[in-house]
Amino acid sequence: MASTAVVAPALPELAPSRLALPAQIPLRGIGLILASTVLFSCGDIAGKALTRSLPAIEVAWLRYAVFCLILLPLVWRSSGRAGLHSHRPGLQVLRGLGMVGSALFFYMALPVLPVADATAIFFISPVLITALAVLFLKEEVGWRRWTAALVGLAGVLVIIRPGTGAFQMASLLPLLGAACWAGAAIVTKLISGSDRPTTTLAYSALVGLGLLSAVVPFVWVTPSWSELGLALVMGTFSTAGHGLVVLAYRHASASLMAPFSYAQLIWAGALGFAVFGALPDAWTITGAGIIAASGLYTAYRERVRAVGRR
Repeated sequence: MASTAVVAPALPELAPSRLALPAQIPLRGIGLILASTVLFSCGDIAGKALTRSLPAIEVAWLRYAVFCLILLPLVWRSSGRAGLHSHRPGLQVLRGLGMVGSALFFYMALPVLPVADATAIFFISPVLITALAVLFLKEEVGWRRWTAALVGLAGVLVIIRPGTGAFQMASLLPLLGAACWAGAAIVTKLISGSDRPTTTLAYSALVGLGLLSAVVPFVWVTPSWSELGLALVMGTFSTAGHGLVVLAYRHASASLMAPFSYAQLIWAGALGFAVFGALPDAWTITGAGIIAASGLYTAYRERVRAVGRR
């Protein structure tokens, strides 16, 4: 996602629980976030390669299958049955649905859009989180953050250019994925502190795999050994990226690290060009810059608010 990717600006799913955390080292957290953007981008590149020959639903299923194979044994080993126990299972399932929706819409866009374009559009999610927080969390958002949100939406419009010959319906898919991701983020904030972070990740993996397993037989295309290897690479990179974000959030706040997650835009463009020869055009670069500026300012305002509350 952007590796929902899903991926991933300011992953609120990994906010600290009530469990004891190690001493924070901000520079280490920033380094881990930067490393995660490389892994997420590599996973997205592998995903795009797979969508050339396999249905997007199957690609998402393969990603979740690898995710479960890696994650669930670790959760069981560290926490046993307690790692799968949730105090708010309904919200966990709802969050899992949002996560799988974000991944599925993102992969559906990859056969048509360059990875850089899809990633840039997906990074509108912090703006959508701001809007949803007003509706569902009753957060107060001042005119500065609303202005930043509108600027971010303008950046998306620059990339997709509705009403022109360059517009593609596929451009709306990462936007839908970002909306699903934003919804999952809001649900995450509702359950923050109630469950272990490993429990949240386990529910995401199981809900996603369960839902996709119900529909993948209708579109199944038997993958070759090389495609299975690529799926393993995709799932491993994505899972490792989420793991690094888990560690990063133990060392620094979300508002501090959010700006560095935009490095994924650079990696997506560079790797997309190296592997597929797809160089982002001036519209994509300009729109991505506008979206990043909007997100950076939103992160700055979050930091100001946090300091004010303290």
